[in-house]
Amino acid sequence: MIRLIGYFFGMACVLFLGVAAAVAIYLNGVSKDLPDYAVLAAYEPPVATRVHAGNGALVTEYARERRLFLPIQAIPDRVKAAFLSAEDKNFYNHPGVDIFGLGRAVVNNLQNFGSGRRPEGASTITQQVAKNFLLSADQTMDRKVKEAILSFRIEQAYSKDKILELYLNEIFFGLNSYGIAGAALTYFDKSVTELTTAEAAYLAALPKGPNNYHPFRHQQAALDRRNWVVDRMAENGYITQMDADDAKTQPLGVKQRRSGTHLFASDYFSEEVRRQIIGRYGDKSLYEGGLSVRTSINPELQLAARAALQNGLLDYDERRGFQGPVTTVDISPDWGVSLAKAITDGKAPDLRDVPEWQLAVVISASAKSAEIGLRPAADGGGKVTEERVTGTIPADAMKWAYRDAKGSRRTAKGPDGVLSPGDVVYVELINEEAKTFRLRQPPKVQGGFVAMDPNTGRVLAMVGGFSYAQSEFNRATQAMRQPGSSFKPFVYSAALDNGYTPASVVLDAPIEIVTGGQVWRPSNYGDKDGNGPATLRTGIEKSRNQMTVRLAQDMGMELVAEYAERFGIYDKMLPVLAMSLGSGETTVMRMVSAYAVIANGGKQIKPTVIDRIQDRYGKTIFRHEERTCEGCNANSWANQEEPVLADNREQVLDPMTAYQITSMMEGVVQRGSAAGKIHLTDRPVAGKTGTTNDEKDAWFVGFTPNIVAGLYIGFDTPAPLGRGSTGGGLAAPIFGQFIEAAAKHMPAEKFLVPEGMQFVAVNRKTGMMAMEGEPDTITEAFKPGTGPADVFQVIGGGEYMTQDQILDSSPQAQQAITSGASGLF
Repeated sequence: MIRLIGYFFGMACVLFLGVAAAVAIYLNGVSKDLPDYAVLAAYEPPVATRVHAGNGALVTEYARERRLFLPIQAIPDRVKAAFLSAEDKNFYNHPGVDIFGLGRAVVNNLQNFGSGRRPEGASTITQQVAKNFLLSADQTMDRKVKEAILSFRIEQAYSKDKILELYLNEIFFGLNSYGIAGAALTYFDKSVTELTTAEAAYLAALPKGPNNYHPFRHQQAALDRRNWVVDRMAENGYITQMDADDAKTQPLGVKQRRSGTHLFASDYFSEEVRRQIIGRYGDKSLYEGGLSVRTSINPELQLAARAALQNGLLDYDERRGFQGPVTTVDISPDWGVSLAKAITDGKAPDLRDVPEWQLAVVISASAKSAEIGLRPAADGGGKVTEERVTGTIPADAMKWAYRDAKGSRRTAKGPDGVLSPGDVVYVELINEEAKTFRLRQPPKVQGGFVAMDPNTGRVLAMVGGFSYAQSEFNRATQAMRQPGSSFKPFVYSAALDNGYTPASVVLDAPIEIVTGGQVWRPSNYGDKDGNGPATLRTGIEKSRNQMTVRLAQDMGMELVAEYAERFGIYDKMLPVLAMSLGSGETTVMRMVSAYAVIANGGKQIKPTVIDRIQDRYGKTIFRHEERTCEGCNANSWANQEEPVLADNREQVLDPMTAYQITSMMEGVVQRGSAAGKIHLTDRPVAGKTGTTNDEKDAWFVGFTPNIVAGLYIGFDTPAPLGRGSTGGGLAAPIFGQFIEAAAKHMPAEKFLVPEGMQFVAVNRKTGMMAMEGEPDTITEAFKPGTGPADVFQVIGGGEYMTQDQILDSSPQAQQAITSGASGLF
């Protein structure tokens, strides 16, 4: 018997050694190609780039995986407790693999064998870190063994807190959110430190299966799983039973954070920022680099710019009548479902960045009003709720729609002549109590708007069209349009910089230019015969084309082209006379930047939408401000001189010239083509209108001492806007609305007068020095060594007359000289 027992013992030993050897060989083979766990020390997770406004407000975020990295010290204990209770309650006690938990899982799986239940796992947090960071998700024995080996090694190399930090920042929570910080924002729109026990428990329940515990599609399962985690927290001693009972009575309370732009009306601006970052650093840095971008946008001015441009576009569009419904749907048996389906299918675009408007369907229409049904609400899963809300469009709230699409004639007497049951339209609430609405329609005409700090080039506001949801094309930076007469200030600047004065006289009369066998006859807007000789000031105030062409011809277009390129309007301008009237194509951004040079006294500026970019560690990798200040960061004051900010910007234009052209453009606003359109009285405003051939584009660019802004209005496919649709009539009022709103946020200042500038009273018509008591005079600014002419010289006319000769001349000659008729362009 003893011999038999010894025999079996020997066999068992041999078998044990054989199995041990086989296991050792297997483990050795598995261990050979294990990934290097040392990479965890240099872990840099893909982190969202956050874009902020000039005041620090969050504008938008860019990420493929919505994640914000948080060090373990910044994560509250109750949040850690929720995850430890849900995933690995023995985390701080096991060496990487929980032997007891593994044994319990094996027993439970054997008991559940054949029941159809999903096998119970026993992976620790350390094992999940090994799998998520270093291994694939394959459900194989080799992967599980590798996971266990790596877990032991990770535990030896890193602290428990470091492992938990890696886990909490990496895991996927659903809804495209990664990491605990991103999940807290996505599900509850709050920071991790603000999470309640119930909210932390719900987030801890998600990693097992985000789709299984979706807050809207599987709400009951989500609540059950959350409550299970709460119970485990109480069982493990992290919270009291009273706290647990209270947490379980609370609803899920998911308040899903909307993606996209967070700062209202900033879509065009943030898209320009996105393009520039990708162009500078690539899309990987944008979507994974965790950059912190401080932009130049001013939220208050952005809202003002949006409101001004939208109001101008809508005013023009509604004066041309109704274009018809967005689409038509069958309102039986349930108009709410039909309307929701039209929106979901894209037949009725939802203008999310025009929240004042709602989509509605016409239920009935009469001569006095139209009954409408508003877009029904939907739950988190997208299912239309049963509640239906109706309203009314009174006849008075849609009178503009009674005209045809050209606005030329009235085609209806009431709502029933315009709308029919089933028509889907946009409406805007005008009386909440009465539930009355105004009929609206997205305009076909578009435009671009830019506002800028003239001293720094910082873009304070940008609007690229009526609605980003309607069209993502940014007309402020991408649309190439003819600036028309808004280009003229640069022709006049070139003249003033090269010997001419504001009192120089140019003939305003018909002119023919022969080029390439073709005869070009430029004319003034609404005035083909001209008005006789006039000063440069009059020429720019009244926007006279014939004068501008003669002036450019007298200077030479090569000089004009040089100035246009120096101001950054064109990269390479063709030096032909037609370009002096703004026939070349450029952008609103370039025009506003060029006007900024005039506004700041002639200093070159670089327009920017980005002030500063920092990497994920807070290091500044880009800064727009290039000026340096030696001594600005002194630790203490020791009677040293005040530091001087060195301005190394190029002087593009003589400061005196800049002041002269500014003064002349003030006249445009006060007496010229924009007179009566801008009602700002506590500070000076200068600017220039522009209208292209056949009224296809209407421009206005203007400025005060501390802000410059410009815009154009036109169809995306250039087409006539209609007779009388000029820069003064369409664009200037939009600028006026904006600048009045902007002035509330800026101090009133005066334009800086350069030292040495001389002021002389001159005759407004002849440009010669005015006699005491002489009527119709104006005080004009002259550079040192210049002044009013002693003889009457007309550029382009060849006339030389003294002041006495003018007074003694014939009535016809006096009329030619003193004519005050004008035209707009």
